[in-house]
Amino acid sequence: MATAQSDHIRAAIQLRSRRSTTSRIIDWVRTKPEGGIAVLFLTVQLVVIVVSLVYPGFRYLDPANIAVMLKAIAPLGVMALGVSVLMIAGEFDLSVGALYSFCSIVAATLTMTWGGDIGADMPSAIAPFAGLAVGLLLGTLAGVLHAVITLRFNIPSFITTLGAMLMWKGATLLYHGAQSLRFKPSEPFNTLFNSSIGVVHASMIWFVLLAIAFYFLLHHHRLGNHFFAVGGNRNAAVAIGVNPARTKIIAFAICGFMAAFSGILAGTRVMSIQPGGGLGLELQAIAACVIGGAALNGGRGSILGVVLGTALMYTIQDLLLLLRAPGFYFDMFVGGLIVISVITNMAIRRKG
Repeated sequence: MATAQSDHIRAAIQLRSRRSTTSRIIDWVRTKPEGGIAVLFLTVQLVVIVVSLVYPGFRYLDPANIAVMLKAIAPLGVMALGVSVLMIAGEFDLSVGALYSFCSIVAATLTMTWGGDIGADMPSAIAPFAGLAVGLLLGTLAGVLHAVITLRFNIPSFITTLGAMLMWKGATLLYHGAQSLRFKPSEPFNTLFNSSIGVVHASMIWFVLLAIAFYFLLHHHRLGNHFFAVGGNRNAAVAIGVNPARTKIIAFAICGFMAAFSGILAGTRVMSIQPGGGLGLELQAIAACVIGGAALNGGRGSILGVVLGTALMYTIQDLLLLLRAPGFYFDMFVGGLIVISVITNMAIRRKG
């Protein structure tokens, strides 16, 4: 009798534990910005993996395919990290695609000028790092400029950066013209940014490291709390001693820095830089953030959501390529995915 009673108690405890675990998972999905995209991403991955195992001709799990997809994810993901910080702070930057091109071309031309074989001003091993520093500084200063104009004249950042997008696009053509630029930096720069470990390219490693750094910045640092506070409720942020102007300037600067780094990272990977290579990336970066659960009016978002949103977009693109679907299908699917993600996140939040 005692044994039966003990078995009953143990069964009840196990059932309660399973319910508790299930409840915690459901609560996480409902309350976290990345909850909806996590469910969607895992579902898509599960489906395509099963299809790949059932139909070997569908080469989604092929190492070469995985390597190509990981290389493609990193530049947009790096840019989206900066865009997400700015969106959480309640602002937008439509110029990141143009800065992506402008800063990378400036960095590449300075690298060739300073470290060339003829008339070199510094050792070829140092020149790429000097060019990188200048490119990142330009991106950062551009972000600060956008912030100052937006805040000083009290105009929407959408308008400020729309004008800046056209300005930086024109500056790229003025500085270099419409010709593509070959960019093959010397060692050790090339090893740091263009080597591979198995199927994992260096750009993906940089993306992961930056995502981890941004996670701690946003979710475990006072500055991250300031971004959420300013984007969520400006008056409340002021009441607790947060300086909204300074916080937004920092967010714009981070966004510009990441746009520049993304362009240099991509240019190093393909060893070529196109003056219009960043065209449209600003919208894709915003899409990755929105799909990842970032609120368009600020105050909500997560780094995990950005990573999963970017990965899901390129998973869809990869699937379309494997199925030999027309290229414009990607824009159609991403557009639909944005709407579905926003609807799903809103529904989950209402139920929570």
